[in-house]
Amino acid sequence: MSDVESTDDLNTVLASYLPFRSVDADVRQRLAAEATIESYAAGHLVLDAFADPSSCVYVVLDGRVGMWNDATRLDQEPDELLGRGGVFGFSAMLTERSVGPRVVAVTDARVARIPGEEATAAFVTRDGARFLARSLARSLRDPAVALPANSRVSDLITAAPLVVDPATPADEVARAMTRDRHTCAVIETSPGTYAAITDASLRRRILAEGLPPTAPARDVVASVTPQADAAEAPAETLLALLEADADAAVVTDESGRLVGVVTLGDFSLTPTASDLAIHQRLRHAPTPGDLVDCAEQFPDLLRRLLEHGLASGRVIGVYSTLLDGLVRRALELEFAGHPDLPMSAFTWLALGSNGRREAVLSSDIDSAVAFADGTPEDVMACYRTALAGVDLILQSAGMATDTHGVSGRHTLLSRTHAQWRAAAREWLADPVAGNGAIMTSLLVDARPIFGADETAAADLVVGDLREHPLTMRLLLTDALARRARLRSLLIREPWRRSWTYDIKEHALLPLVNLARWAALVAGSSALSTRERLLDAGGSTVLSQEQSTSLAEVFEVLQRLRLRYQLMQSREGVTPSDDLVFDAMSPIDRSIVAQAVREIAQAQKRFATVAAYTDTAEWAPGEPR
Repeated sequence: MSDVESTDDLNTVLASYLPFRSVDADVRQRLAAEATIESYAAGHLVLDAFADPSSCVYVVLDGRVGMWNDATRLDQEPDELLGRGGVFGFSAMLTERSVGPRVVAVTDARVARIPGEEATAAFVTRDGARFLARSLARSLRDPAVALPANSRVSDLITAAPLVVDPATPADEVARAMTRDRHTCAVIETSPGTYAAITDASLRRRILAEGLPPTAPARDVVASVTPQADAAEAPAETLLALLEADADAAVVTDESGRLVGVVTLGDFSLTPTASDLAIHQRLRHAPTPGDLVDCAEQFPDLLRRLLEHGLASGRVIGVYSTLLDGLVRRALELEFAGHPDLPMSAFTWLALGSNGRREAVLSSDIDSAVAFADGTPEDVMACYRTALAGVDLILQSAGMATDTHGVSGRHTLLSRTHAQWRAAAREWLADPVAGNGAIMTSLLVDARPIFGADETAAADLVVGDLREHPLTMRLLLTDALARRARLRSLLIREPWRRSWTYDIKEHALLPLVNLARWAALVAGSSALSTRERLLDAGGSTVLSQEQSTSLAEVFEVLQRLRLRYQLMQSREGVTPSDDLVFDAMSPIDRSIVAQAVREIAQAQKRFATVAAYTDTAEWAPGEPR
């Protein structure tokens, strides 16, 4: 085959396989022209990146090669066999370290070698990031493969940011971005506050919304620009980007000075890339089956994030974000089959632990739905049928739904906004009728994750609750009904050789209920248990010291709960809240025992408040 034919063949391969098919045709042509193509006989060494870091990326054109990712297993069968379009060598090239792999031709093979400086362009596109994330995810499962773990988000910054004046015309900003090869530009909107201009924001504001190309830069910024501290962990910033559905975040130092900009592509070179890949797959999953495949990866992702130093509270936040993405895509897939039911007509509300962003692997996906005012009852009935289909998709993905009937497909939990507000007033006025106290508790945990951000009913509960002392007392009684305890199962079943303890039922739920009630007393609209406890600190029902201590107790219990559920998942056991005390370390048993004592003591104090004080004395403290 002539050199021209070989180059043309390489260009065809690059256009057909990731990550190179994600770049423009002219980039692929340049890569093909600069590549070196070599032939290898079966058994000949192609690359040994354990001995020396590779400065190139390799692409298989013909034949098959065997690849070893672990230097200690070179005498065994190869870890992977790559054929036409297979790519290798990028880990050593990107890290400039001898991290492997070793590659040997299994059959006669032709392999192209592309200079790494040029090939990097293919790994920072969205599709390229997903390709690299999947590869990194496989490597991260093997502790023998030492890939870099950037400790600070500032470590990802590779160039000075492109800063433009807010009055600069948009077309000039676009030319500057192209000329200097920047993925975005930055303006300072106020001292210490910045906004990003990205390719996406330029297209949206000018092409879609019709602004003239001469519009000032301030008018074409991204709708949301997260701001990260230079010293924070990359995973924290990535989580902020994903939660905001943003393309870029600005990075500032402790004095608020602009340090640089990071984009989603920058995270493709970090161990958190697997998080990015799963979120992107969730956003664009073409079928319910693809959603199931994504959900199966959740436990491994959470485990890796913990192993790479992300705090357990933030890992749980990641999981809540994943669940939100799962629900949104399940709604889109289901309603694609109901074109007569516009999705703009309702809001999906996450309830319970997911509403509080505290869900773990054993948590149910509880939900409610608020329809646009004026939606007829027969139309709402059609929507409920479709919502039942959403529940089925979530169940197929391994998510527990509707365990206690808490689902938006039921009439009780799907109403118009006006009906929700009217029901909230009725529950406050008579908390006994219609399970008003229980419904009030559900409502104040509600968080909209799809549709209009309207929480009028929940705001009504928080704002008007103090005008209903009977409801206040009943809510406290309900909060104290579930007592924190430790040895209940051992007393009831002394013959059991292995003692199990339900950490949710006997420790976490009692604290969650106390925090909800204390926050209502304090007039706090916070959703998370930790924030509710801290907001209630300094009130007449909870001192600042007590609130801080209980917030720490909650975090410790959640961390332990998550860790044991991930262990269950790894062992092939369905994650649950049952801890086998005999299998726990003495330290963990001591932690649970101390936490339960603190929660029980707090419940006793709250019971004293209920018995000996008037509701008029339950007042918020000084604003935090």
